[in-house]
Amino acid sequence: MDYNLMREFADSWGLLAMALFFVGAIAFALRPGGRKEAEEAARIPLKDD
Repeated sequence: MDYNLMREFADSWGLLAMALFFVGAIAFALRPGGRKEAEEAARIPLKDD
């Protein structure tokens, strides 16, 4: 592929894809019921097996 074609794609659709991924990650983290799962995941390193 041509460098300029790849750069134009990254400047337009690549940026849009990264922005959508970022918004989705934030929405996933702040969804209802996510706090309990996050607290459980935060305690994993502190568990004694």
